[in-house]
Amino acid sequence: MHEPANEPELVTRRRFLSRLSIALSALAAAVVSVPILAYLLSPLINPAQQVWRDLGPIDDYRIGETVEVALEDPSPLPWAGQTARTAVWVRRNSPQDFTVFAVNCTHLGCPVNWRAEAQLFLCPCHGGVYYADGSVAGGPPPRPLFQYQVRVDQGRLQVLTQPLPVA
Repeated sequence: MHEPANEPELVTRRRFLSRLSIALSALAAAVVSVPILAYLLSPLINPAQQVWRDLGPIDDYRIGETVEVALEDPSPLPWAGQTARTAVWVRRNSPQDFTVFAVNCTHLGCPVNWRAEAQLFLCPCHGGVYYADGSVAGGPPPRPLFQYQVRVDQGRLQVLTQPLPVA
């Protein structure tokens, strides 16, 4: 009898296509996962900067009045364009005491409106209602309006911008 010698095994077409399919799938998974991982890890690698933003002279604000003031988003993306603009609600409580609220509802982030006649903040999206101090009066918001840290520097009101909490 003739025994076959140790001949090298030929790669069949099925085995080649199977390995090619696995390699291409792994490459596609890597291409898709890199941007996702970069997005998820970017806050750890590049945390948003906290910057003091000027809101103008304190004489522009009357005691007991709440007004909306526009400012640049604390963590805008280079391509954000118009969406890099945001606003805050500023209330002057006394000559040197100010309260600054985020304009966003804590439920889903819709912009809240100040109703001076009712002394309430109202969210038009899902009916969230906040008292003048930012605490929840009714509706679905899970927590009070976010408050920014403020300071008065050389007669000008400044607010410490930072990303809004999401949890």
